[in-house]
Amino acid sequence: MDVLTVRERDPENARMTGLTEETAYDWTRAAQWRAGQARLPGLSRRGLLRLTAAGGLALAAAGTAPGTASAAGPIVKPLPPELFEVYGTNAETRWEAMRGQGYLTPVDRFFVRDHTSTPVLDAATWRLTLFGSGLHRGPVEFTYRDLRALPSETVTAFIECAGNGRSFFTSQQGQTVSGTAWKLGAVGVARWRGVRLATVLARAGLTRDAVDVLPEGLDPDYVTGGVNLGKVRRPLPVAKALEDVLLAYEMNGQPLPPDHGFPVRLVVPSWAGISSIKWLGRIEVSAEPLVSPWSTQYYRLLGPDYPAEGTPVTEQVVKSAFELPWGATLAVGQRQVLRGRSWSGHGRIRRVEVSTDGVTWERAKPISPALERGWLQWEFPWRPRTAGEYTLRARATDITGVRQPEVAPYNTQGYLFGAVVRHPVTVAAGR
Repeated sequence: MDVLTVRERDPENARMTGLTEETAYDWTRAAQWRAGQARLPGLSRRGLLRLTAAGGLALAAAGTAPGTASAAGPIVKPLPPELFEVYGTNAETRWEAMRGQGYLTPVDRFFVRDHTSTPVLDAATWRLTLFGSGLHRGPVEFTYRDLRALPSETVTAFIECAGNGRSFFTSQQGQTVSGTAWKLGAVGVARWRGVRLATVLARAGLTRDAVDVLPEGLDPDYVTGGVNLGKVRRPLPVAKALEDVLLAYEMNGQPLPPDHGFPVRLVVPSWAGISSIKWLGRIEVSAEPLVSPWSTQYYRLLGPDYPAEGTPVTEQVVKSAFELPWGATLAVGQRQVLRGRSWSGHGRIRRVEVSTDGVTWERAKPISPALERGWLQWEFPWRPRTAGEYTLRARATDITGVRQPEVAPYNTQGYLFGAVVRHPVTVAAGR
């Protein structure tokens, strides 16, 4: 079996089935789709042509990101302004609300990313249906009770929107991007409990010929440009599905709340957040390659430095955030303990450095484990000697040696911002 590495990025190699790297998988499926070798379920040819004619498909022209369309309904949980910034159907965690909260993101301040609106579902009547040419028999249904009766597994992992940090393309780099203007709060780490997707696929009768699974949510259909794109869905290779994907029904020791996927959601460690489909309802298991609008139209890097058809959005880049209000006021001469968190889609964080003057960098002190799929908490003591305006910077280096750069590569939809964020604070003289 051929293996496409991140370094090779060969879009013409369309023979692989064992794709567990998101970059390799998306490159391969995009090439197959352009060659007519991959199927796009749930969208009629007429709808596809309408989008293409309007320039809606990323493979034809630069589209806008999901989430910029009109909202279909509200978020269910309370969104107090001291915890969240709200953008229509999306709610971003304020980083100052994470100070003193421990390693996990509490459910009451975990960010919300909805394409339409949060559905309210009944676990007693909910069903998960698996079907398709990659199964030995016809559709197989699982109830909520069925899943809870299977062997469980617990995973601590972050989920992050691919557009997290998008606003800094504009505010720091002076570049125009489309989509929700997230700062750094579209990320959260939780302890997820559920059943491995591999277990459910085995029970459903997975065949040796299966290559892709297509999980689909139960939230309202996403409509844009007069075209109904159907339920939110994004395919995964069977190899990844069998590796570490979880059908989660608990979050931080409690049943999933409605906004976070109740009764069951997917958790796909290390892949872009869109892969972790919420409110799971159906999974197509296919013996032929699959794509969806969320892998061909959206979640692609477009711009002057990318090919016309775009480059796939892949695992998240390295990021760091201070647990401070934006524009915080601190007291001159008083010892401060700056705290923050750093994380990477490539693995655990190796070190974090902080700069308070924009010139010198010093190591921050780790105050938590550096988990492979989570983040590293850190702290840095600082005693500002003079009053004035300061810019704090934090940069992390992950286990692969990747360190946050000063400038993020530009793309028109503002995905994967990983540059060092300049955090403004005011140091004021005491009265």
